[in-house]
Amino acid sequence: MKKVIKSENIPLKSTVANGFGRIDYQDIYSIAQQTGKTAKEISKELLAMPGWVSVLFRLRNRIVGVFGLKTDRNTPKAEIFFTVIENREDEIVMGEVDKHLNFRASILKDESGSTISLITVVHYNNVWGKVYFFPVKPFHKIIMRVLLKRYLKR
Repeated sequence: MKKVIKSENIPLKSTVANGFGRIDYQDIYSIAQQTGKTAKEISKELLAMPGWVSVLFRLRNRIVGVFGLKTDRNTPKAEIFFTVIENREDEIVMGEVDKHLNFRASILKDESGSTISLITVVHYNNVWGKVYFFPVKPFHKIIMRVLLKRYLKR
């Protein structure tokens, strides 16, 4: 049975942290899945959010909007889900900058096209970044695993 693997180190091939600065949180989840698709093509399938995740995002937007943080209502529409920072054949890096934290997310496929990794790096800009991410982190971990498991079933 195929499964999601959690890693500790960002693959050397990834550019997700280039110029990012200090990393306060990172996670790397991978699946073994042979593909000839580009990272952008993979991202369009991988980031097709289940309905319950969309509900969580709408709830998040209502709560954080009160505090003046970016929501989908005041963030420019991204090419995929977030602002695309880099788009290569083997990796797409997306991210956002806000007053409380900055983050980047990457979808990376290895040289052989047999492993797909979903990488997240976060930098807290102030104490509110830590406060914000504390309740978000458990949901983030669940969502990353769910997205990769759903991709495996396609």
